[in-house]
Amino acid sequence: MDLKQIHELIKIINKSNIGEISIEDKDGKVTIKQKEEQVVTVAAPQQVYNVAPPVAAAAPVAQAPAQAPAAAPAKADNLVTIKSPMIGTFYRKPSPDKPNFVEAGSEITPGKVVCIIEAMKLFNEIEAEISGTIVKILVEDNSPVEYDQPLFLVEPA
Repeated sequence: MDLKQIHELIKIINKSNIGEISIEDKDGKVTIKQKEEQVVTVAAPQQVYNVAPPVAAAAPVAQAPAQAPAAAPAKADNLVTIKSPMIGTFYRKPSPDKPNFVEAGSEITPGKVVCIIEAMKLFNEIEAEISGTIVKILVEDNSPVEYDQPLFLVEPA
């Protein structure tokens, strides 16, 4: 699906009462969500198009840095953040009766599964891309996550 088709879908969604639509084709998936009568995001594999007006996007971004500097000095400069590659629900374990993939203090290597993110009934294993030690888990189990949201802090090996 190309950008022109996505924009046409956004126009159709804006004129309707549909809150969310997901379309999947051979090139990937596109999810369009409507919030307060505006389209918030369009997600495709490895690409995210912000289609909300810049004014609406600027408000949350302006608030987050005001809170972040207070916590920033406590973090070491060498920590690497593992971020969510998609919108979905964050799970720390493969099933309710299994142990967590990782805990604070766990050693990880590239390819090791650190969590699962469920998106549209698909369970996506998120793998580490670096070697190191999990310093902090930033998201609660079974909670929603956004694209590019920090999930873990890792001290590289």
